[in-house]
Amino acid sequence: MWPSGVRSQEQATNHSTVLIRFRTRARRITGPAPYERETRGYRMAASRKTRQGFRVNEYIVYPSHGVGRIKDIEEEEIAGIKLELFIIDFEQEKMVLRVPTAKAAAVGMRKLSDAARMEKATKTLRGRARVKRTMWSRRAQEYEAKINSGDIILVAEVVRDLYRSERQPEQSYSERQLYEAALERMAREVSAVHKATQTEAIAIIIDELNKGAGRGEKSNKEEGSADEAA
Repeated sequence: MWPSGVRSQEQATNHSTVLIRFRTRARRITGPAPYERETRGYRMAASRKTRQGFRVNEYIVYPSHGVGRIKDIEEEEIAGIKLELFIIDFEQEKMVLRVPTAKAAAVGMRKLSDAARMEKATKTLRGRARVKRTMWSRRAQEYEAKINSGDIILVAEVVRDLYRSERQPEQSYSERQLYEAALERMAREVSAVHKATQTEAIAIIIDELNKGAGRGEKSNKEEGSADEAA
């Protein structure tokens, strides 16, 4: 039975061809098939999970807070302006930080140290402590700046300079605070790089410090002279 208005085989063939062309054109207008849209959406979602060389679930170092994990990359509208943000979780501090992806480099956000950088930091721990002959308040400011620099080598210098073995005089309260802050900051990165616990990371650092035994006596004398001069 031919469709209404079709009276011959030739007209039926032409009618079918028109229908096929119409359906093909309609499909082009309405867009790709559902599975094609899903695949394209997956590719777009995957690409949004990486920005400025950083990806979701990656551990990074933020200068003033240390090691954190990128939980997600989101878009938010602030004061009428759309911003793309890294959502960074600092588990030990129980804090979440939102950093504009475009500002990551400017604020000093970086990837975890590679093997060569970590080895240099370890070598720094084994070196001789270097204590300047200046007032403690000035040195304390310099130590704090190094801790918040985001540079693991500078953090290692603070740990090395303020470390005291059992044979050496105890630290003052302010020295102890800065030492513990630097030790914790470095241990977090060592832990993330070596996939170790915080306790294991601290043990690794202390072991390296003890390999540089004998450096403390001289630095303590210098520090005492500096304090007397102050």
